Amino acid sequence: MKLIPAIDLLDGRCVRLLHGDFNKVTHYPSFPAELAAQYAAAGAEWLHVVDLAASRDGAGADTSALFTLLGQAPQKVQTGGGVRDERDISQRLDTGAARVVIGSLSVTDSKRFVGWLQHFGVDKLVAALDIRIDDDGVPWPRTHGWTGQGDRNMWQLLDELAAGGLEHLLCTDISRDGALSGPNLDLYSEITRRYPDLQLQASGGVSSLADLRRLKPTRAAGVITGKALLEKRFDVAAALEALR
Repeated sequence: MKLIPAIDLLDGRCVRLLHGDFNKVTHYPSFPAELAAQYAAAGAEWLHVVDLAASRDGAGADTSALFTLLGQAPQKVQTGGGVRDERDISQRLDTGAARVVIGSLSVTDSKRFVGWLQHFGVDKLVAALDIRIDDDGVPWPRTHGWTGQGDRNMWQLLDELAAGGLEHLLCTDISRDGALSGPNLDLYSEITRRYPDLQLQASGGVSSLADLRRLKPTRAAGVITGKALLEKRFDVAAALEALR
């Protein structure tokens, strides 16, 4: 299982949002490029970067901090946040991103997303599904900063995306995101059981090395962790050892 440290960018700074709420933002003193270099030096081969300004401000967003980081990060970077069209994807790939993460559009315009898989290559795109589980235990994708909901549940959507060639899936249980409450092991185990060929990235809730160890039996290919590293619950070297 790969460790994928996460950096959320907002106005050029490293931040974390609680449950995706821009009114519940925590700022961290580390500079993004320095943090990326520290993670790489400790052995992390990948970095997950979300441009929150692009998500919040749309086409008029100042994305300079993201492209500066893409040019400076020594490891491979997958980046999302505010990706709306082919130009956004091409610009990020051309600037150095190894993969581009597509959130809401993979839900609301799945046919278009499948077309992008064929155009850019299945290894270049990640479908990012932010999930809220209903009272019956059914996972539903949320969209547009978690304010909207897809018209199909996650299993129905994944049937289509997997048939269209999807290789990389990032799945976040919204109730765990930024809360350090532990990952949703049952959800990730069920995803890998139903779709064994998907490279699943588990996201949300990791708070300790014990959480990382508990994730291994889910057969997820990677785990994304941001807040736990920023708040020094553990460091990259210890996390990599726990995942070996």
